[in-house]
Amino acid sequence: MADRSLLMEGGELQSPLVRLCIEAATQSGDAVETWRRQRRTLERLPSQLAQALIHRLLCRRLLYPSLLEVFKYSIEKIDLSGESSVDAEWMAYLGAFHYLYSLNVSDCHRINSSALWALSGMRYLKEVDLSRCSKVDDAGIKHLLSIQTIEILLISETSVTTNGVTLLSSLKRLSKLDLGGLFITDTTLASLQVLTSLQHLDLWGSDISNDGASILVKFPNLTFLNLAWTKVTVLPNVSSIACLNMSNCTIHSILKGEGNKAQISKLILAGALFKDITKAFSYFDSSSLSFLDLSNSSLRDVSFLPILHALEHLELSGNLVGDDSVKFIASVGANLKTLNLSNTRVSSDGVAVLVGHVLKLETISLDSTPTDDFAISYIGMIPSLKAVSMKGTNVRGLIQQNGGDAECVLSLTALENLKQLEKLNLEETPLKDEAIVAISNMKQLTHLSLRSSFLTDASLHHLSSIPNLINLSMRDAILTNAGLDSFNPPPSLQVLDLTRCWLLTKDALLSFVQRHSGLEVRHELVTAVLFDNEDKCCSPLQTSSRTSQQRRFSSSPLKSEIATIIDQRLKYSRAELLSMQFSSMSVDPSGDPATSPK
Repeated sequence: MADRSLLMEGGELQSPLVRLCIEAATQSGDAVETWRRQRRTLERLPSQLAQALIHRLLCRRLLYPSLLEVFKYSIEKIDLSGESSVDAEWMAYLGAFHYLYSLNVSDCHRINSSALWALSGMRYLKEVDLSRCSKVDDAGIKHLLSIQTIEILLISETSVTTNGVTLLSSLKRLSKLDLGGLFITDTTLASLQVLTSLQHLDLWGSDISNDGASILVKFPNLTFLNLAWTKVTVLPNVSSIACLNMSNCTIHSILKGEGNKAQISKLILAGALFKDITKAFSYFDSSSLSFLDLSNSSLRDVSFLPILHALEHLELSGNLVGDDSVKFIASVGANLKTLNLSNTRVSSDGVAVLVGHVLKLETISLDSTPTDDFAISYIGMIPSLKAVSMKGTNVRGLIQQNGGDAECVLSLTALENLKQLEKLNLEETPLKDEAIVAISNMKQLTHLSLRSSFLTDASLHHLSSIPNLINLSMRDAILTNAGLDSFNPPPSLQVLDLTRCWLLTKDALLSFVQRHSGLEVRHELVTAVLFDNEDKCCSPLQTSSRTSQQRRFSSSPLKSEIATIIDQRLKYSRAELLSMQFSSMSVDPSGDPATSPK
């Protein structure tokens, strides 16, 4: 069966025939060796197909440096991010790609400055991502200066110094530059003001001060600016800015100055400290602000919110706001689609204030708040909701009616009114089996997360009736082997998380995995089960891929022999290995007992 990732590669849906061809071409190392010799055909391969093929080779660990040569006329974009084997040899082949315009080797820790020499003089290269390649320094920047076509350069968290950054002023076509985590001074920033085409500039974690920030007005086309974790407290009016990040800064004023006011659409101020937040928000045009992140900013007062009529996403998690602040949120609720009030003091009474004011709300997060089952009743009155998260709250799934002997009402039935609800997170709540019955009636659910030590096999059985479920998490539940054995997963289920369901055994998990091979099961014992039974659980494609990889990277017979010995040992338990070890001690290595010394 073809991998799901084959259904969408290169951004476009592939035909079944193309998927079958790519599947066959990447089935094993032997299959690769068969077609790699057809050099002339591969040189004519359309870029989109070549992109899909090389992606599958990467996923199956069948791509190696010399194989890159067959793609040098067809590949235009390649993403090798995080590939630990990528080094100077890989770069030597990539430097010969005739039409490459985008190269991503971020997090490839074996890439150093000398490896970048192979890229010198490339004619069409426009995008280079070297993020977190810590061995790249100023010498590497010098190699890149010969590529005058570069428009996007990402070098955050490398070893480039202020001298190397200053050299970038010669790359006049730069429109996006990420210098995050580098020691950038005000003087260094001043040297870059010749880059008038810059639209995106990341300076997070740099040594920029208010003096350096004043230079930003020299970038006439700047629309994105990241100054998080800097010493900037006063940002001048950069009127072209549309997206601004000043997280973890101490803020006195934002975009204050003469001229046309900046029209900010996205403002990220997580963890920021404000001298006067109402005043700070008064210097720019807030009529188009649709995204506001004020998480973890120790805010108590949000009375400035009513001026932000265009808000669609509001992040207030980790603040000190309570029920008295919800009225200000409700005042800007007309266009609100996402609201995060996790780790605040908002209770069920505060949730009640939102009803009737947030008619377009699709996602609400109330994790770790003092909300309870009454909040569920109010949430059920917001019909547009698609995702609800109440992790770590006081939701029990039951509401006790007046009087000690009165029957309990299932609170979660209120969510049945949400006909668009797809994601529900009730982890770390004291839910019991009887409350789960209401969830089983939510036929539109695709993602459900539960974590309660009160849930048993009965809950797992109820949830099998949700037809569209894709991801189901039942962590810390009291599930038995018999319960898992009788569980019939919905056909759509792709992930089943049973982490810390401690009664389940290896044998039961292995049996379930074998019966439902297309389902990803997560449990502490599953990794051990799959490791001990590798040949049984892995698909033929994975097995052939692993065999081919071992054959390709074994440079000597000794390495191959050692690998075989290790695999043989995995067949035995610890007790069996000890038994064999002690029994072998009584046998002479030469095999001749008569000649052993006395």
